[in-house]
Amino acid sequence: MKVDKMSISLDAELGDEVRTAARKAGKGISSWLADAAAAKLRAEALDEWLDEWQREHGPITPEELARAEEDLGIRSKTQASAR
Repeated sequence: MKVDKMSISLDAELGDEVRTAARKAGKGISSWLADAAAAKLRAEALDEWLDEWQREHGPITPEELARAEEDLGIRSKTQASAR
């Protein structure tokens, strides 16, 4: 597999948190950061897709959101804090 070596700089506190998170995940820092970057790119792509969908179809209603959460077996932060 071809790799792209990079040099990055992080705030010291963030660097400590990244090291801790990587250690907890049982991964090296490079692998953990690669996974985090991939997750960020997926989230941004989903945001762009949802924005486009809402431009074409209108805003997602609370009912649609509740159904999606139910279908996915997740609770919104509002629902979780109400308990």
